[in-house]
Amino acid sequence: MTDTIFPPRPTPVIPVQGDAGFPVGRIFCVGRNYADHAAEMGHEVDREAPFYFTKSAQAVLLSGQDMPYPPRTADLHHEMELVVAIGRTAKDVAQADAMDVVYGYGCGLDMTRRDLQAAAKAKRRPWDTGKDFDNSAIIAALTPKASNASIDDLAMKLDVNGVTRQQAKLSDMIWSIREIIADLSSLYTLHAGDLIMTGTPAGVGPVVKGDVLHGTIGDFAPVETTII
Repeated sequence: MTDTIFPPRPTPVIPVQGDAGFPVGRIFCVGRNYADHAAEMGHEVDREAPFYFTKSAQAVLLSGQDMPYPPRTADLHHEMELVVAIGRTAKDVAQADAMDVVYGYGCGLDMTRRDLQAAAKAKRRPWDTGKDFDNSAIIAALTPKASNASIDDLAMKLDVNGVTRQQAKLSDMIWSIREIIADLSSLYTLHAGDLIMTGTPAGVGPVVKGDVLHGTIGDFAPVETTII
């Protein structure tokens, strides 16, 4: 093993219900994957192809931990999402075979510095400072995939301080899990440990210090955090 000048940063590990932990590789996020969310953000639905942005593995915050309000923003937003965990190498996967590479599912929050994202959009710059920052990917314990049965009928919901802010069915996604994996695997070689955050429905909005977030999808482990 090659010596290093300092110890490598530890790999975030997400708990798994009934299994060992899931070490995180990369995090791919699907933009505008619900028509009602695209509309509330002022965009038309685009069925030409999904588009993506990324978060680093170091952005992971485990569900149940508090989220410190991030610096240099006055407009932190919640975005509730289904997380798809990849369990094996995938390159140029056909839609018919896409579910074979899925290890499991989870609830996640794509936290967004909306003011920084808006400023970047206005100048046609990358969104990195608005999306990829410390603690911005809040992930609950994963549930291993039981079979190739569809999860489209599962309901997603996010409550803030006990009041529902977001709700949808997974079937409302513009791009299905199969379509996302097939398309993404034509751009990247996916590996075990990669995560896909599949987009958020309408109802995104600001949170402030003291707010308690609780998100659910079916009977998956809920994602929870308090903004401090």
